[in-house]
Amino acid sequence: MTLVRTIKISFKALSRNKMRSFLTALGIIIGVGAVIAMISIGEGAKVDIQSRFASMGTNLLFVRPGSQSFRGRHGGGGTYQNLKEADAEAILERCDAVKYISPSVNTRAQVIYQNKNWNTSIYGTGDKYPLIRNWTIDEGEYFTESQVKTAQKVCVLGAEVNKNLFEGGYSVGQIIRIKKIPFRVIGILKTKGEAGGWFNQDDVIAVPYTTAQRRLVGRTDRISSIDVSAVTAERTQEAMDQIKEVLRIQHKIAPGAEDDFNVRNMSDIAESAAESTKILTILLGGIASISLLVGGIGIMNIMLVSVTERIREIGIRMSIGAKERDILLQFLIEAIVLSLMGGFLGIGLGVGGSALISHFSPMTTLVSIGSIVLAFLFAASVGVFFGFYPARKASKLDPIDALRYE
Repeated sequence: MTLVRTIKISFKALSRNKMRSFLTALGIIIGVGAVIAMISIGEGAKVDIQSRFASMGTNLLFVRPGSQSFRGRHGGGGTYQNLKEADAEAILERCDAVKYISPSVNTRAQVIYQNKNWNTSIYGTGDKYPLIRNWTIDEGEYFTESQVKTAQKVCVLGAEVNKNLFEGGYSVGQIIRIKKIPFRVIGILKTKGEAGGWFNQDDVIAVPYTTAQRRLVGRTDRISSIDVSAVTAERTQEAMDQIKEVLRIQHKIAPGAEDDFNVRNMSDIAESAAESTKILTILLGGIASISLLVGGIGIMNIMLVSVTERIREIGIRMSIGAKERDILLQFLIEAIVLSLMGGFLGIGLGVGGSALISHFSPMTTLVSIGSIVLAFLFAASVGVFFGFYPARKASKLDPIDALRYE
């Protein structure tokens, strides 16, 4: 019997009970759809994180204090408050691969305007901070170098803070209180959104770092960190090496001794976050693929029932010349057809479900060709794997016993 003839017979057998065939394929439909949707969520999260980090600034480097040790106990990164304003100035003067620097002094505080208040992050920064972090002013202006040097009580509001204190209205020129100290609003930042789901970049207030030192944290000789922008992306590693060399000299660290500071670049942080989402994608895809296995078991179960129902038919076909391989091929094709039908419908379900997730939720989804091919091949493999046993059982029936079967 030709392959084409066998395929026609298989389709005819499946069409006799369309509802049962559809319900049999439903497990594969849901499984393929779930795999595609889950992988698209993971891929979308990865792309979203990369774009969020890119929006925080290109060629960006972070200089943070190192770990403080006391009698063998390490306090962890950032516990050694040893960075000074002189360190930032030395980096700018001696590192030719560095374009901008901004000393930072960060804290949290309750902010008050008339009868409204809001708890937010206070960023004490230098005047070059917007250039380093790609911050754009929506209204007003950012503070100047002169205002930083004289520690003026001026501030720039993030969009979220402006929304909560001023209901999104024009706030430039108004006076707010940070830790009961009056600050004049001179600008509002454009909306940037969340940084890879880590924190809201709009829920901040920027003030001169010198003002933060003297007025808000009471620490005039120390800074929390130094944000640095390299001249070009290609010179980022060179900038890191230069910064380490300069700070080792500034801190009088002996050759071979451990650094008392950390220098990291944005690409390293973004890669770490992307690696986390990759693991999440694999986990989500693995969980969703379980439903494919369940769907495959459903196919095997129905095919075994089908073999039992059609024993007399198998006996008649064998008695008029059908060979074992013809019977095997027929039932195997039926199982594969069910899987492929479920695969095609599942692809539509997965793509449509991913679009709905993006439309009705804040999550970003990205359907890749790879996820579609993977899910489809998995569905086909399920059909072959779980369809083989029922097909083989049908092909091994004895023609005489099959004809006598009631």
